[in-house]
Amino acid sequence: MDREERARQNFFKGYNCSQSVVLAFSDLVDLSEKQLLRASAPLGGGLGRMREVCGAVSGMCMVIGLLFYDADHVTLEEKSALYAREQEVAARFREKFGCIVCRDLLAGTGATDAPQAEARTQEYYKKRPCPELCAAAAGILAEYLREQGIDA
Repeated sequence: MDREERARQNFFKGYNCSQSVVLAFSDLVDLSEKQLLRASAPLGGGLGRMREVCGAVSGMCMVIGLLFYDADHVTLEEKSALYAREQEVAARFREKFGCIVCRDLLAGTGATDAPQAEARTQEYYKKRPCPELCAAAAGILAEYLREQGIDA
């Protein structure tokens, strides 16, 4: 199964957008799936269902940080390089979907910013673009990683 399909299936398993993308790359990082799930959980729904930056985009950025950030040598250059990588993948997502903001991506679906998570029903999946957004984010990230010499 490719990364895109992994991310899509993760969403259908009940994980949020960020978790779905991060878990699709779990084999590349030195954290357990449980740790990744816990760390990425708050990023779903555009950060705690506040509908800000799409969780799938946040998931891409989390993976980039886990793979490229040298926490032992924190410098302005290191931070800048990380930000450039994040901006690159976010720009690719924005180019494909027009924005990276959850509320805009979910416009017309009836999604709210109430903190109550919604039940994952067939109706929920019919009206949400989230599985496809997760798949696309995973595809964008996989392509970016391959360009950086990482077998993704």
